[in-house]
Amino acid sequence: MTKSENYWQNLADRLKTLIAILELDPESSLAQDAIALTDFLTKTSFQIAVFAPFNHGKSTLLNALLGQKSLPIDLIPSTGAAITIKYGIETKTTITLQDGTKKITSDTKILQEYAILDSDRKMRNDLQAIEVTCNYPLLKNGVELLDLPGTNDREAQDNLVKDKLLTANLIIHVLDARKLMTLLEREKLRDWLQARGVHTVIFVVNFLNLLEAEDQKKVYNRLKFVAESFRSELPAGISNLYRVDALPALRARLKGDYTTVMETGLTNLETALQNIIKANSKQPETKLTRIKNITEQLITTAREKRANIKNKLDTTQQKQQQQIAIKQKAAQLIKQGLQRSISEFESWLYLPNLLKIEQAKLAIALQQEDFKIWKNEFNQTVGNYQQAIFEWLAKSQEFFPVEKPIKLIINFPEPPHIEKDNFTKNQETTNNYEPTITEEIDKIFNKAVNTILSGNAQELFTSFTGNSQSQSDINKSNTKPQKSRSQIYAEAAENYLISFSQQTFISLQEYQNQAEKLINYQPQAVTETNTIEEHQLQLLDNAIENLQQELNHVTNR
Repeated sequence: MTKSENYWQNLADRLKTLIAILELDPESSLAQDAIALTDFLTKTSFQIAVFAPFNHGKSTLLNALLGQKSLPIDLIPSTGAAITIKYGIETKTTITLQDGTKKITSDTKILQEYAILDSDRKMRNDLQAIEVTCNYPLLKNGVELLDLPGTNDREAQDNLVKDKLLTANLIIHVLDARKLMTLLEREKLRDWLQARGVHTVIFVVNFLNLLEAEDQKKVYNRLKFVAESFRSELPAGISNLYRVDALPALRARLKGDYTTVMETGLTNLETALQNIIKANSKQPETKLTRIKNITEQLITTAREKRANIKNKLDTTQQKQQQQIAIKQKAAQLIKQGLQRSISEFESWLYLPNLLKIEQAKLAIALQQEDFKIWKNEFNQTVGNYQQAIFEWLAKSQEFFPVEKPIKLIINFPEPPHIEKDNFTKNQETTNNYEPTITEEIDKIFNKAVNTILSGNAQELFTSFTGNSQSQSDINKSNTKPQKSRSQIYAEAAENYLISFSQQTFISLQEYQNQAEKLINYQPQAVTETNTIEEHQLQLLDNAIENLQQELNHVTNR
């Protein structure tokens, strides 16, 4: 590969990369044009494409140039495939099918089977390529002729023609003098060619010999105006309009009547083609013109896609930031609510408060053997605190992807066990007056409060035990103090509530530590969606930059 060919290959590779990243619809004109352009850049031959609407004498003109009746021109179903004609000492036809199968013959009769439209005027869908070689001097040194299907019949043929025109170095458009292009057709063709940077077009008018002499002049002058409306990059002194009477030229060529061949205008066309081929050094400029048009469209499309991705990414990130803010606020509120509910429960569990609220109730319930009734009411109160705490924690599921939280588990102590056999003995040693349970509890509780205020720890201990003796007195005494029935029930209730408070405080602390982990919201900085879109942006930026750099290398070389 030469240095020049390497430049074009690198540029084609950059184009293919950008095309792949853009994920263009394969049926879109831009995708088809871009793929055709990559083929054009890597092609080393000088290709002359010949196209025209059906029955304009295109294949006849090519046969006249070749000097032999090689292409299918006698059949009503016109050419329905692109036929590449290359130089070869002997005539040979190669048919390549889509599955890779090749059919090779030493003549062109096989074209009547593979290169024409079927009965429904449709192209075959199993063809990949058709190639014909023949001994035509103009085709030496890498020159190719390309016979294209007729246009203005079916969309599939038109699309194939458009793709092939983009890969040709020179285009010959055959016109029918009997039915000239309308203004709309002319402008449509011109706009399509110019939009793709195709400015190397030659017009050949056929069937002019079938008109009266006066009409011939009028039609040819009109065609001059048509040709001039197309900008051309042909070598200086080369016209882009030629008259060729194709069928008379072919007949004269087959007979060897060179005088008639010249009269048909075929010789003038051949001379022009030879001069254009000799001036092939301008091929880079031809390629650059098409590159500029197609790459500008691709880069514009790439930038539009980039802007869309960037807007989508920005919108996604904005939404994520809003969601993060909402979740952070939710986490804060849930923590505050949870802490408030726990604090309320802890305040209720605080032993002095708990004794004040429940000790008398429990002592009476024990005396009346209604512990289960008291326990049910007590459970209801505890359950309300549990539910209040759990409801705050359950709200975390609405905002965070956490597992379903479990409720606070509270274990209750075993029911108090009281030895009733001592009641009679204790009763005999007491005075006739026995304080009520409420009086006993008030006495114990008031003494506890006074002890707290005085700071006497020993007195605090005795206030909850009901023993007013000092520790030294207790040590000195060898006899146990006598307790009333009320004292026994009050102490049993007190011990039960002390045990419950201690156990529940421990359970509550453990539960709070676990709960805070559930609502410890840590937002993720980058989501998978963001990563993909950021990767797409990077790919587009790199592809655009690489394409522009490669284009600069080709332009400035």
